[in-house]
Amino acid sequence: MQKNDKMNKELLIRSSSNNVDFALLKDGKLIEFHKDNDNTKFLVGDIYLAKIRKTMPALNAAFVNVGYKKDAFLHYHDLGPKVSTLHKFIKGISSGKIKNFSLNNYKFEEEIDKNGAIADVLSPNQSVLIQIVKEPISTKGPRVTSELSIAGRFLVLVPFSNRISISVNCSCDNDIEPIAFSAKYLKEILTANKGSNKSSLKISSKGLAHVAFEDGDYNSNYYLVEI
Repeated sequence: MQKNDKMNKELLIRSSSNNVDFALLKDGKLIEFHKDNDNTKFLVGDIYLAKIRKTMPALNAAFVNVGYKKDAFLHYHDLGPKVSTLHKFIKGISSGKIKNFSLNNYKFEEEIDKNGAIADVLSPNQSVLIQIVKEPISTKGPRVTSELSIAGRFLVLVPFSNRISISVNCSCDNDIEPIAFSAKYLKEILTANKGSNKSSLKISSKGLAHVAFEDGDYNSNYYLVEI
């Protein structure tokens, strides 16, 4: 148990052979509860280094081996505009050519065409970093994306992107400009410390950063503020 007297918050952790429970208390009241099941895999948000099984030009999609009994489904529109940069970075790390993981001075590849073909970007047996956006059900494997987003408590990190997005659900009496200014300032601090300006920030409205998915499709519930 960890306790911070100043914040008056407690983090309780209960571990068993199959589960780990996390409870966050404030002033003795439960404000968050999370359960981690060791037997549960392929959950929304999980990230895997997978391999392309085959491309399907008729669907403009690819089937991906993520280690599940059924291949995952990756549509062209779920690749993300920076997928070529992601592939180059992962390939460099896997081969040992990239040993410094900072993106400072890293040369980005051109963004892919929004209306392009899956076979022009992916090929069988190619390694690809993907994230689960829809869990497997029945006879279908998971649906995945290669446009990664890593959620924290208040922020969502989007690698290889350079923008600030603010949730449309943020309650503000005037407008979102003060929030955008604060987010930009925070990003400048992170850039100065980490030496990179090539990841984006998304500001969540409810204290717990999240991304929303419905029927496997990404819903962009954020205002976009260009830097």
